[in-house]
Amino acid sequence: MRTINAIRMGGVDVLPLVEGGKGVAISNGQSAGQWAASGGVGTFSAVNADTYDADGRPIPQLYHGGTRRARHEELVTYAIDGGIAQARRAYEESNGQGRIHANILWEMGAAERVVTGILEGAKGLINGITCGAGMPYKLSEIAAKFNVHYYPIVSSARAFNALWRRAYHKAADLMGGVVYEDPWLAGGHNGLSNSEDPTKPENPLPRVIALRRQMREFGLDATPIIMAGGVWWLEEWEDWLDNPDVGPIAFQFGTRPLLTQESPISNVWKQKLLTLKAGDIFLNRFSPTGFYSSAVNNDFIQSLRARNERQVAYTTEPVGAHTAQYGVGPRKRPVWLTVPDLRRVEGWEREGYTEALRTPDSTLVFETPEASEEIRRDQVNCMGCLSHCRFSNWAQEEPDFSTGKKADPRSFCIQKTLQDIAHDGENPESVNRNLMFSGHNGYRFATDPFYSNGFIPTVKQLFERIMTGR
Repeated sequence: MRTINAIRMGGVDVLPLVEGGKGVAISNGQSAGQWAASGGVGTFSAVNADTYDADGRPIPQLYHGGTRRARHEELVTYAIDGGIAQARRAYEESNGQGRIHANILWEMGAAERVVTGILEGAKGLINGITCGAGMPYKLSEIAAKFNVHYYPIVSSARAFNALWRRAYHKAADLMGGVVYEDPWLAGGHNGLSNSEDPTKPENPLPRVIALRRQMREFGLDATPIIMAGGVWWLEEWEDWLDNPDVGPIAFQFGTRPLLTQESPISNVWKQKLLTLKAGDIFLNRFSPTGFYSSAVNNDFIQSLRARNERQVAYTTEPVGAHTAQYGVGPRKRPVWLTVPDLRRVEGWEREGYTEALRTPDSTLVFETPEASEEIRRDQVNCMGCLSHCRFSNWAQEEPDFSTGKKADPRSFCIQKTLQDIAHDGENPESVNRNLMFSGHNGYRFATDPFYSNGFIPTVKQLFERIMTGR
């Protein structure tokens, strides 16, 4: 195993191990601070992060506004206050010596306002901003305003080329690194393009070499690339170290820090990680963002999959094969289905899926009365946590704050489920009934001897083990 040496990143020498940011409330100031204190780069999530009461307990994020716009303003306040609280905690945990990054999603609601508010309230505590989930053109502008380094997250050389030419060339000196997030291996939301097949993963090495080639055209030979997604033991990536085609390289760990003593997730969640098997992690497109995402194929995901399969196309007038009339809603407003689809609907109704919900694509999905009521309630209670949400049809643009499309019941309220799994304590059902993000390699907890007999390391112990390469 080659020696793992420090590299120059963000103007300082650090060990090339980066903690990946995981929101909501999963990468927090404690874990980030301990990772930074170990000599790497700690990252806390600035996506609706927690604030704490006088006893150190997370303060519930409750919404009282009577409109979506009012609740959205409450969410922005929560997000800014939480980001500042986590920055302070990370700084304290690292004794002010480590490198601390804040991770944001460009597609989160009011991303520009939130990151600006956090940087204003936590001056001197944050060394860098990582940002993905979209095309964050304004990232460099915000970084320049506060003189912090920025780290765009991309999944291809093409995406970086577009960002550089449009904006980043204006603040080249503050680009601390470029995160290559592999769209088939990384957890959470992934950047698969329309031309890429989610079932056919590509080797990340040629894609990273293409990114480096593109960066060199812009004079970024010495700017590190941070490989994110699928990194477990560094001996598996030995041919990337000191590779002239790759250039300066660091490795990001998102999934592995979940299973540490400092990780804020529940013990139920930690024990679930120790039982995952190959095939338990599912790349799906149910997210209200419209992006693919990688999550554990639990009851929550399976219910979404089943709901999408209970779906038929309809017309508002009899057209072609759509000759079978069907009544939708309490008033039984008529639509037309094909005869075979009507037979399928009658079968679903006999099973209890009696509620027909319209989608933006002129289809109906069928759910139980209880589930359909929950869907409608979640849509009504929207607080605008995304810039565009297909589940609730919220969009943060004035004047109407709407995507202009019907709300889509085939998706879900992502804020609700992420807050629930993060804060539902030791409820054994929390990991089954909620979205449980995971990187592709999450199943390796169960087979890695480092975790034998249910061992859960501290962040420091995990960091030191990773540095051995094995």
